[in-house]
Amino acid sequence: MLIEIHMLKNYPPTNLNRDDTGSPKSCYFGGVQRGRISSQCLKRSWRTSPVLQEAVGKDCFGIRTRKLPDLVAAELEKLGVDQEFINAASSKISGFGNKEGKENKDGNYTAQIAFFSPEDIQAVAKLVRCEIENAQDLKTFKAMSVKDWQKKLNDVSVRPITLDIALFGRMVTSDAFADVDASMQVAHALSTHRVAMESDFFTAVDDMISGNTNEERGAAMMDDTDFNSCCYYIYAAIDVDQLKSNLKYAPDAEGLVNKAVPALVEAMAFSNPSGKQNAFAGNARPDAVLVECKERKIATSYANAYVKPVSPHASKDLVESSIARLAEEVAVFSRDFALPVDTRLWFCNSKYGVDLDSVDRMKCDTFGALIEALGTVLDTGN
Repeated sequence: MLIEIHMLKNYPPTNLNRDDTGSPKSCYFGGVQRGRISSQCLKRSWRTSPVLQEAVGKDCFGIRTRKLPDLVAAELEKLGVDQEFINAASSKISGFGNKEGKENKDGNYTAQIAFFSPEDIQAVAKLVRCEIENAQDLKTFKAMSVKDWQKKLNDVSVRPITLDIALFGRMVTSDAFADVDASMQVAHALSTHRVAMESDFFTAVDDMISGNTNEERGAAMMDDTDFNSCCYYIYAAIDVDQLKSNLKYAPDAEGLVNKAVPALVEAMAFSNPSGKQNAFAGNARPDAVLVECKERKIATSYANAYVKPVSPHASKDLVESSIARLAEEVAVFSRDFALPVDTRLWFCNSKYGVDLDSVDRMKCDTFGALIEALGTVLDTGN
């Protein structure tokens, strides 16, 4: 089964995802500049969302880091390994980030960032403890080859992975960890309309300055920050069969998937990227959510609904016009391509009256009803 999520979120002034200059990310689409949130940014906000973690349990998540040596050192301490060997091991484990096993001379961290499951960390720790026991003395241990260590981790193909690795995939250049094909595709979010970039000039006042004299007047600092305001179209697709396959060594993989997918849609709705949130508090919720469930796996983005930028209409605001465009695009695709959609779940903010009569769908009066209906689809398979 393929599950596709289409979502519209309207944000007030924000800077959710910055480029290298500190400005909100953007792109050109349909010949005009749009606001953009990168897929990497969206995925991080979803996988770290308390909504998702509370639904499935924190044990179902790995850690994405270069600090594998620190994680293994903590495990070795639990196993009662001598501190001198732990210090030597930390340096050597920095070589786990590459096939050649070359230790990082700049510090105890791996050459590349990667996802690690708790089972990955425990497997490396057990191997290192075994190598310490074989070496018997510190000099012999330090002379051992990290490249050989990686080859000895022969449980790579059967070692369980966590939900986030199963969803978003993993690519590593080390024999110690298995590559994982992502079961979820995530598009860069883009604004349904032309974006207008703006800048906020601000000052900070020193509380210890009285302002009574020329020397004690003015701001303590001045700066500016860029922002925009966008209604974003968000699209993601989950291959449920691939997700189950990725989790095949996890206890009750099917039960985990059936619980995780609705929780992930909730996380998409209730979480937001963290960029500049303390300054802008852009805590938006979706005004429209469309979920399509297909046995025939032909993924379809409706981004082209917004090739022509949406503009506020005399009778419709920007959000309502964006929702109407999405509904129109769904109707066009349904008519012109007749691609089978086994279940189509639609939620729309109750203040917007959008005509969906031309589309076969199950209308959900609340977002909670949509999540419940999606859970039923996964439990029953239809």
